[in-house]
Amino acid sequence: MVILGGGIMGASIAFHLAEAGVNNIVLVERHALGSGSSAKPLGGVRATFSDPGNIKLGQRSLEAYERFGDKFKTDIGLRQVGYLFLCRNEAELLQVEDSTHIQNHLGGSSRMVSPYEAHQINPFIDPQALVAASYSPRDGFAQPSKVVRAYGEAAQQLGVTICQDTEVLDIDASGGEVRAVHTNRGSILTSTVICAAGAWSTRLGAMAGVHLPIEPVRRQIGMTPQGAKALPTVPFTLDLSTTLYFHNYLNGMLLGISNQDQEPGFCREFDYQWLPAFNTAAEVVAPSLANRELEVGWAGLYENTPDHNAMIGSSDTVAGFMYATGFSGHGFLQGPAVGELIRDVYLGRESFMDPAHFSAARFAGELSRLRELHII
Repeated sequence: MVILGGGIMGASIAFHLAEAGVNNIVLVERHALGSGSSAKPLGGVRATFSDPGNIKLGQRSLEAYERFGDKFKTDIGLRQVGYLFLCRNEAELLQVEDSTHIQNHLGGSSRMVSPYEAHQINPFIDPQALVAASYSPRDGFAQPSKVVRAYGEAAQQLGVTICQDTEVLDIDASGGEVRAVHTNRGSILTSTVICAAGAWSTRLGAMAGVHLPIEPVRRQIGMTPQGAKALPTVPFTLDLSTTLYFHNYLNGMLLGISNQDQEPGFCREFDYQWLPAFNTAAEVVAPSLANRELEVGWAGLYENTPDHNAMIGSSDTVAGFMYATGFSGHGFLQGPAVGELIRDVYLGRESFMDPAHFSAARFAGELSRLRELHII
């Protein structure tokens, strides 16, 4: 078996398969393990979605992250400070109320709060800008690079071969079935390929004749200077109207926004193009965070599908080609669960959920597209 991509998805899949007793696994990574989109300094972990499938993936992964330190004997920096989604109009309020009901029906702990309560939970928020908010105290954030490293090391101990600095040049899928993966370091004969290459998956899928529609889009964050003492601890806070978000980062703050003016592409160089949009939004919902000095910044890639939801499953045209990609910014928070799900699909056994509606076939018009409201 060959897994393409050494980020959170590839590492999680490799570990879960090896843990289940699957042998002869090779994980191929073009650069270093965790150097792609999983290299970000902090990643949110949440089950706060509107689609039941996304909620199940988020909950299952959150449970795994809560046990991660004991299982892997490592500190991943998990901080369950909660998530706070801000509603600034009646339409958002109705949507979030519906989402909160679905989340709690599936075992979540979200609740609606008033503007005053939102301000009490997060004093940076101007309550006059809100009509309500949802608060999920179990959610939070952790450090993706540490998770990828732990999965990778555990997978190697279970016999997985990890090939770093290895570029895939072609995939032999002649006759409608996977036969080999050709790399710059040689060829690997295989009957199974799992594409977990994030923003780079479209090109790899095309090598095997499988269409995986993904558009790479740069997303950027900035960190304020570290203060002499910590700021008030606040939830991971998101404004649904503008996609502004922020949370604590040591003794400073991490700030970001899904800049709608960003052109698609593979650029990962940091700049301040997004900052005016953030400041404009912050002046309304969190005035004290507007026009803050930034000490350092980071740029990475979202792997956006047409409906901004993941593709998980097996090709129905090329035997032996599987995929777990296109997570559109939700990869880290869904990674552990997806590793379990791909393991179970490969082994042909019942899993904690049916991944059918995440199939890439929905983009060929064979299935309905997913509708997820809690996207940034």
